[in-house]
Amino acid sequence: MRSCARPLWAGSPTTERSLSPPLVNSQPDSVRQRPFGLPSTTALVVANMIGAGVFTTSGFALADLGDRRWVLCAWLVGGGIALTGAMSYGRLAARFQESGGEYVFLSRVIHPAVGFVAGWVSLLAGFTGAIAFAATAFEVYALPADAHPPWLPQGALAISTIFLFAGLHAMAVRFGLRIQNLIVLTKLSLLVAFVTYAFMILPSDGWSGLHVENQGRPFSIFAFAGSLVWISLSYSGFNASVYVSGEVRDARRTVPKSLMLGTISVTLLYLALNTIFLYAPRPDEVVGREDIAAIAALALGGEGLAKAVRIAISIALLTSISSMIVAGPRVYAQMARDGVFPPWLADRGTDTPPTKSIVLQTLLAAAVVWMATLEQLLSYLAFTLSLSAAATVACLFVLQRRDVDRKKSLLEMAAPATYVTATLTLATLAAVNRPWQLAATCLTVASGLGLHAIFTSKKGASQERNL
Repeated sequence: MRSCARPLWAGSPTTERSLSPPLVNSQPDSVRQRPFGLPSTTALVVANMIGAGVFTTSGFALADLGDRRWVLCAWLVGGGIALTGAMSYGRLAARFQESGGEYVFLSRVIHPAVGFVAGWVSLLAGFTGAIAFAATAFEVYALPADAHPPWLPQGALAISTIFLFAGLHAMAVRFGLRIQNLIVLTKLSLLVAFVTYAFMILPSDGWSGLHVENQGRPFSIFAFAGSLVWISLSYSGFNASVYVSGEVRDARRTVPKSLMLGTISVTLLYLALNTIFLYAPRPDEVVGREDIAAIAALALGGEGLAKAVRIAISIALLTSISSMIVAGPRVYAQMARDGVFPPWLADRGTDTPPTKSIVLQTLLAAAVVWMATLEQLLSYLAFTLSLSAAATVACLFVLQRRDVDRKKSLLEMAAPATYVTATLTLATLAAVNRPWQLAATCLTVASGLGLHAIFTSKKGASQERNL
């Protein structure tokens, strides 16, 4: 954050006005060396959001809900919740212009232990699990079962992809960002082209599932909540740019703008894509299937379009992997600089990537690829990350109570209130429907609290020895 203190060498105000250089050049190094601007931060949000979830979730949701209309409704509700979350995170990012995301917000506002747990959740679920999820989905689409070489072990392509992007982003920040921005632009162009083609052939009865009646299964609020928790994972990247706030030019304005621009764009794209996924093929062809996007493309244009869509989805998943490898290590580096993570993880300068944190992230994500299935990862990640995000947005209520001199506005607090209420309600209903999700999240939180106690005790002992 920019300091308000006058420098020690400062003279009178008159002297300062006459001797100081123009404001635009007063901090040239800090401005020029920050690699992230609005295009890069918005691309980071888009790349984080458009990952494995949108191409895999609707098949599982349709199996739970039994009605395509309810699945689309869940995507619409999820987009609305994500928008309120983006508004809330934008306010926090404008106040705390540091890299680290939930860890920084909760540490500065609530308590360092709570922030540590949020950082621990980021390590296990927010990035490690999410990278593994995206990489596994990438392998599913890039190498379908009928094209998978028998000599290539399952998970090998996913792990190789993780290592490839880790190496790319460990080389240099700006070089990695240029590559990522190019891939994001390619991804969006291909997805928009697919949506345009699908709706162009709609009048010619090109959608075989459009005239199939929806199943009359009774609506279940618990099933809807469970599906919405899954879908929330596809929106969870709406906060991506807050993890690199300390490296963003004019972060107070740029980060909130990037959150809103990215979230609105992706929400509209998600609604269009899932309308196609659910109504282009017959419902019985996609229910419970993880490759619903490829099945929809096959129904629309045959094998040729299906292959083209698999390529587009593979590119989309690559940018998701890439963006999370950019964001995640910044959290661990910030925790290390604060003394709550091993100090060797804080090995970066202004324009130098946190190489050791990237290595740690890569090894953990590769291990998770071997250990969990796609659906297991989807359920755990969605539930755990939604609770972490709700706790973070709740920081705004604490800050509102502390700012006693500031007039409180009910309208101003509507977005965080909506986000926290909706997220906690969905999490409660999902826990009733799938208790193991709550158990896994509680285990994650408990292990984080235990590690915080260990790290702080070691830090205290080290400080005593130095006295």
